[in-house]
Amino acid sequence: MGAYILRRLLLIIPTLLGIMVINFALVQFVPGGPIEQIIAEVQGQGDVFQGIAGGGGEVAGGGSDEYAGARGLPPDFIEELEREFGFDKPPLERFLSMMWNYMRLDFGDSYFRSISVIDLVLEKMPVSISLGLWSTLIAYIISIPLGIRKAVKDGSSFDTWTSGAIIVAYAIPGFLFAILLLVLFAGGSYWQIFPLRGLTSDNFAQLSWPAKIADYFWHIALPVFASTISAFATLTLLTKNSFLDEIKKHYVMTARAKGLTEGRVLYGHIFRNAMLIVIAGFPAVFIGVFFSGSLIIETIFSLDGLGRLGFEAAVARDYPVIFGTLFIFGLIGLVVGIISDMCYVLVDPRIDFEKREG
Repeated sequence: MGAYILRRLLLIIPTLLGIMVINFALVQFVPGGPIEQIIAEVQGQGDVFQGIAGGGGEVAGGGSDEYAGARGLPPDFIEELEREFGFDKPPLERFLSMMWNYMRLDFGDSYFRSISVIDLVLEKMPVSISLGLWSTLIAYIISIPLGIRKAVKDGSSFDTWTSGAIIVAYAIPGFLFAILLLVLFAGGSYWQIFPLRGLTSDNFAQLSWPAKIADYFWHIALPVFASTISAFATLTLLTKNSFLDEIKKHYVMTARAKGLTEGRVLYGHIFRNAMLIVIAGFPAVFIGVFFSGSLIIETIFSLDGLGRLGFEAAVARDYPVIFGTLFIFGLIGLVVGIISDMCYVLVDPRIDFEKREG
């Protein structure tokens, strides 16, 4: 197992490098970079630019033909912007310099905010941790027992009506369910039970520790519920189908013939084998809820997390934030995949990845 983990850790390097190369290359062909953003802002503020250009005199013409909208701007101004953002160097040199800095955990500063990328990510992290961690935890706590129960009661009325409820829950888009929760429970047309926005109250710092905990869960209840609904449906059906496949196998019939109780058969023999596929899906569920599915939920509930950070960085072409977060989250995703493989072995010691690769 140790040699396998070492190989997987070494594979992180070319995999992460490939991710960064592809995205960096794609960005080179996307119009509207940070220099274009500055040019557009300057062109919309003529009086301000007159002062920048020098003495309020006439603005020099020409500009750079490389940038759309740069006509009328002095070439010196464009060249200064290129030097400031590092675009005076060839793309390959910029990429190698960026990766060297990333290997030293130096992710630079945001182009348009006076803060480093690491500090910016840490500032937004509590929201995403709250949504991702609690959504994943609640999904597993509810879905696994429910999926097992549905497998045991397969074809019963319990299985039928729970399947109907799960299908309906899965069919409802997350953003629509979030809006419904706001309308019903956050001061819409019905009850004012939960707060409308934010992760904590304004007076959070003055609250006692028990009150802080209660206030925190009071604020995240609706967004966590909205982000859990789709993962909950998928995981329940996955667990049920996995257990159904194992229940029909010969070793289960042998265990029952030996006189073992149904609970011992279910949790002593079936559980380990059936949980393998559920564990395999954990990285996708966790990463999906933690990062991908947070933008709409954060926007609806006015939460300032990583989802909105990534969207705003993409719109503003804030490349240090885009590539820095891509590197960090790509690395996290690859490491979570290795942890998932380790969980395979913990659940079923018969699995030997080294022999499988041999």
